[in-house]
Amino acid sequence: MTRSLIINCDDFGQSKAANQAIIHLLEEGKVSSATLMPPAPEFEEAAAWCRTRQEVNVGLHLTLTSEYDGLRWRSLTDHPSLHDENGYMYKTIRDFELNAAPKAVRAEIVAQFRAVARAGLNITHVDNHMGSLYGLATGRSYLPFVFWECSKRKRPFRIFRKIYKKDTFLASIPNAESMLEGIVELADALGVGMPDYLLSHPYDVEEGETYDSFKKSLIEKVYELPEGVSETYIHPAVENDELKAFLPAWQKRVWEYELIQDEDFAYALKDARVTLTNYRSIRPRSGRARARAALALAGRLLRK
Repeated sequence: MTRSLIINCDDFGQSKAANQAIIHLLEEGKVSSATLMPPAPEFEEAAAWCRTRQEVNVGLHLTLTSEYDGLRWRSLTDHPSLHDENGYMYKTIRDFELNAAPKAVRAEIVAQFRAVARAGLNITHVDNHMGSLYGLATGRSYLPFVFWECSKRKRPFRIFRKIYKKDTFLASIPNAESMLEGIVELADALGVGMPDYLLSHPYDVEEGETYDSFKKSLIEKVYELPEGVSETYIHPAVENDELKAFLPAWQKRVWEYELIQDEDFAYALKDARVTLTNYRSIRPRSGRARARAALALAGRLLRK
């Protein structure tokens, strides 16, 4: 098997600082794709650029939270249960899971799909901001509904088939493998494609971390990449006053922007024989595999 990597830029449309960096990386072909945030303040700017490119690889970053004090946004549907006491989407996934009405969440998800369609964009895939739809805080998961919406549109979703043991964050989640088994069965039964692995890294600058140490850790991931299709996500942004005003960990986003342009990183991809790919290469399992997944899922539900 070959080793392929999807590098996805999250938070397209969040800010002008993010848009400038992501547009540059897409234009240069340094990354695979980006995912758009319809509720965010610079969505229209990002969508307008995508329309001019037509075949650009962009997806939908389903956004149900608004985490930064200096940059808040409301839902598209304006349902009160989706907002905190200040009238914005919740800052944490726990508050979202505890307070958002399920019917309102499903309506907002559909509204965000429709927003990218109205913008004239043919999305290649779907993912989720902060993992708010996974049920990580309270167990209230909206993945079945999201998979259904992806299935109708024949679009893959960013989830992963297997946990890469060297990914310390994902491997540390309690009962992750047993939870993932049911998720994969459901996605396969509905014909929703997904990568084999997801590679994570900390959002914030860790104690003692420098650009060089950060670069070294990402290059090590390239050389250790497992066989199959993996995805890693970045949140690149240019350094400016806007970014520094709303984002405490702004330095990490600037580092991510610089890393993808770094000749050492480009050399590592080539030297490790890792192929940069995108979500257009992700296909759902065959009809026979889907049938097996449906039977396995039915058996799992009957045993509960």
